[in-house]
Amino acid sequence: MSVSELTLSHFRSHRRTAFTLDPRPVAIHGPNGAGKTNLIEAVSLLSPGRGLRRATADELIRRPEALGWKVTATLSGGHEVETTAQPGQPRTVRIDGKTATQIALSRIARIVWLVPAMDRLWIEGADNRRRFLDRITLSFIPDHAEAVLVYEKGMRERNRLLKDMVRDAHWYTALERQMAEAGEAVIRNRHAALSRLSAAQTGAETAFPAADLGLTHPDADLPDTAEALARALADNRQTDLRAGRTLIGPHRMDLTAIYSAKGVPAAQCSTGEQKALLISLVLTNARALPQDTGTPPLVLLDEVAAHLDAARRAPLYDEICALGAQAWMTGTGPELFAELGDRAQHLAVTEKDGTTSVDI
Repeated sequence: MSVSELTLSHFRSHRRTAFTLDPRPVAIHGPNGAGKTNLIEAVSLLSPGRGLRRATADELIRRPEALGWKVTATLSGGHEVETTAQPGQPRTVRIDGKTATQIALSRIARIVWLVPAMDRLWIEGADNRRRFLDRITLSFIPDHAEAVLVYEKGMRERNRLLKDMVRDAHWYTALERQMAEAGEAVIRNRHAALSRLSAAQTGAETAFPAADLGLTHPDADLPDTAEALARALADNRQTDLRAGRTLIGPHRMDLTAIYSAKGVPAAQCSTGEQKALLISLVLTNARALPQDTGTPPLVLLDEVAAHLDAARRAPLYDEICALGAQAWMTGTGPELFAELGDRAQHLAVTEKDGTTSVDI
């Protein structure tokens, strides 16, 4: 999977940026604030969701014009993708000229990414770890996004009833059945994704540390079938009424990681080790996906080189090139990508008067 043509219009700092590419990795360099991350954020919108910075559609609009934005891409499989948003409106998607859902994007483009905001993943709250795991799961199972959306919609409606202290069981039964059916799929998909990652780590030749991954829940006996989950939700109503929210279900699962070689939880590892574990998981995800799609995914690595010395950068670049992935990597200077040489295409990003320019 690669991007052969990319056009940005009134997107963040880009008034209009357009260029063509080959399948090699893309090394993007330029000063801080020039618009490098904006560029790979646009690529991340070729997948479902709010992109690698979780921005709303309005936050992506270039200022001061506020005319709405558009990202257009031609992918290696021949698909043409256009995603756009007008002020005050949600983003829309067109694939090959036809209106499509965001979920449809996951069926034509698999994208994995790592950004600096994830550096504290192992020491912050479980929400971000679930989101991280769900992105990985979505890359393996495109329908996972729909299961998560259905579950979360049902939970929001149930939580509204709980906050309003509604006690009539008839109001809850259908919602809990909907949540249970979607929740079973969410739990099954997450476990399947972890199994795929574990298999991809086994025997892999890599300079980055392996992690033993697991899933936990505050209730150690979280049911994993629709019938059992529906019963658990019904049985827990009184407790949930007192709390004003749903306390049991896949929305409270947490991803755990143990540094395999040391037997140390990721949260107790050094900052450098935590970063290396994250890079390892992204590479493992990319290594496993060709079994499904026949091609590696797009890989987005924002400022990854800044946190690695040359001894770590070279193995990272070697692994990316061995994967055959079109990895988009950002850094402040071309020297950070010296080990790539002509194995990559290099983009120089500059900014003047609030407008980004890109030179190949």
